[in-house]
Amino acid sequence: MTEMAHGAAPMRAGEPILPRWWRTVDRWTLSCVLMLFAVGLLLCFAASPPLAARNGLPPFFYVERQAVFGAMGLIAMLITSMMAPATIRRLGVLAFVAGLLSLAVLPAIGTDFGKGAVRWVSLGFASVQPSEFVKPVFVIFAAWLLAAARTPGGPPGTLISLVFTMAVVGLLAIQPDFGQAALILFTWMVMYFVAGSPVVLMLSLGGAALAAGAVAYNSSAHFARRIDGFLAPELDPRTQLYFAANAIKEGGFWGVGVGEGQVKRSLPDAHTDFIIAVAAEEYGLVLVLFILALFATITIRALGRLMRERDAFIRLAGTGLVCMFAVQALINIGVSVRLLPAKGMTLPFVSYGGSSLLATGVAMGMLLAFTRTRPQGGIGDILLRRS
Repeated sequence: MTEMAHGAAPMRAGEPILPRWWRTVDRWTLSCVLMLFAVGLLLCFAASPPLAARNGLPPFFYVERQAVFGAMGLIAMLITSMMAPATIRRLGVLAFVAGLLSLAVLPAIGTDFGKGAVRWVSLGFASVQPSEFVKPVFVIFAAWLLAAARTPGGPPGTLISLVFTMAVVGLLAIQPDFGQAALILFTWMVMYFVAGSPVVLMLSLGGAALAAGAVAYNSSAHFARRIDGFLAPELDPRTQLYFAANAIKEGGFWGVGVGEGQVKRSLPDAHTDFIIAVAAEEYGLVLVLFILALFATITIRALGRLMRERDAFIRLAGTGLVCMFAVQALINIGVSVRLLPAKGMTLPFVSYGGSSLLATGVAMGMLLAFTRTRPQGGIGDILLRRS
C-alpha cells in the first residue's frame, strides 16, 4: 500500500540510489531547509555569545554545538529521505513505542534544569528532550492506524489512534508541557480530518480541547500565569514577552545593525524560544519575512504534492508532518509578537537545541521521502485492490 507516491516519473532499473534520490526529491524544499539552517546558525552567532559569557563558557560555545547538532540533523534528514515509505512506517511504529515508554518514565528519571517542567533527560555531557523525538514518530504511528482503518475488514484504527493520542497528550501535560500536548492533539485532528472524519465529531473534539484548557487554567498556576500575562492589557516589563516585543519594535524594517541588538543580553532564551526577536531587532522585518517565506514554501509545496497522493498512509503521514512543522513555527513566532500566550517551543531549524535539530531533521527527512516523485498506479488499480 505504501510503495506509491506523488508523480509519474518512471523507475529506471538498476539506477544507483543517490542519482535516483536526487532525481525524485523535492529540491525546492531541500533548499529551503538548508537556508533555514544557515539563518539559524547566523542568528546563533548573534544571540548566544552573551549567554556563553554569563555561563563562563567560550564565546562561540553554543554556535559550535549548533553547528555539530545541525550537521547531525541534516545527515539524519538525508538518510531518512532516501528510505522507502514502508521502511519509515515500520521504524516509526517501533520508535513510537520506545518514545511512549520514555515519556512514561520521564517523571522518575528526568530533570527540569530549574525551569519548573520535567522535560529533559540529562546525560552529563548533553541533555535529551524525549517529546521532540516522539512527535514525528507519533505522526507515523497515527497515520498507519488511520490508514488501516480505511481498508475493508481493517482494525478500528481510528479509536486505537485516539487512545494513544490521549496517552501522549496526558504524559506531556504531566511534565507540564501544554504546548507540545496541544500540538500533538491538533496534528491528530488534522490527520483525522484528512482521513474523512465527521464534522460533528471534529467539533466535539475541539470543544473537549477547550474544556481541558479550562481545567488546566484552574488547576495549574504555571498555565494560568501565562494565560493571564497574555490577556493583560499591559506587558510586565520584567517578562521575556516584554523584552521580545520591545526588540521587534526597535528593529523596524532594516534592523538596528549586526551585533547592535540588546535583547540577547536580557533574554535567557534569546537563542531558543525568542530567536525571532533577535532576528527582528538586528536584521529587521526583511529577515523575518524571508524566514516566513521559507516556512511557507516548504508547507505549500509539501501539501501541493500530497494532495495528489493516492496512498492513504503517505498522504496522512505527510500531511501530519508538514502541519506539525508549520504550526510549531507559527506558535514560536506568534508568541514573540504576542499573538499567542507564552510557550517554550523552538523555531524548527533556526532555534538552538540539539534534540530539536535532530528530531526536526528526521521529521523533514520523512516528509521528503513521502513527497519524492514515484510512479502512481491508475485509479482503477487502487479501487481494485480495495475491493
